Amino acid sequence: MPTPRALILRAPGTNCDLETEFAFQTAGARAERLHINRVLEGGACLDHFQILCLPGGFSYGDDIAAGRILANQLQLRLKDEIEKFVAAGKLILGICNGFQILLKSGFLLAENGETCPPATLTWNDTGQFEDRWVHLKTAGSKSVFLRGIETMYLPVAHAEGKFVARCPDTLAALQSNGQLPLRYACKANAPSENGNLDFPDNPNGSQGNVAGVCDASGRILGLMPHPERYIERTQHPRWTRENLSPEGDGMAVFRNAVQYFE
Repeated sequence: MPTPRALILRAPGTNCDLETEFAFQTAGARAERLHINRVLEGGACLDHFQILCLPGGFSYGDDIAAGRILANQLQLRLKDEIEKFVAAGKLILGICNGFQILLKSGFLLAENGETCPPATLTWNDTGQFEDRWVHLKTAGSKSVFLRGIETMYLPVAHAEGKFVARCPDTLAALQSNGQLPLRYACKANAPSENGNLDFPDNPNGSQGNVAGVCDASGRILGLMPHPERYIERTQHPRWTRENLSPEGDGMAVFRNAVQYFE
């Protein structure tokens, strides 16, 4: 199988594209960063890639709402191309701002004909930008990107990361279908089954402690934590004081994407 190619789609304000490109390259992919204008102008074709990644940052300065402008561009200008990309069995990853974009564009959870999205990401309960490291625990094996991963310790950096479902029935349906595969957790403990964890274990107040969501196929994943910011031990906040593995927890996310095509 040829080496899979990963497209890192950036826009004005994106600031995690270089780290994400490096993570995919380290995992064995051929990664390429492209500006959204190149794709809209027809200078780049999604057919040439097997993985599409929307990295973190502040696309278009998060004007209107976090990720909203780029989400509208994808929905209005690239809907057919992205749907063809997904139908071909390829992978899409949205990290932080990319997660916001995937939800607000409808490519992650919206069903045919829906005008009201089943879930969104809104302001943190603290009312401010949260930049901290969090413990995470996976649930189920539906997501391609999270297979074989049980726990992770990764940084978050966002102001609008609170996951909110449209209604309790929607949250329960997503849970039942295995589409809430990543949760905030206490150190060495599973997420609470009876309610949200307290701050800072749950850094934004997300319902059900949700940190990541996948589509029904498991091939599209959006998550608020930044796996690209912990792929080497020296990126850990206590790397000089703990006996850490040379490889950071986030590396497995990118390796899973590459190995999916082997």
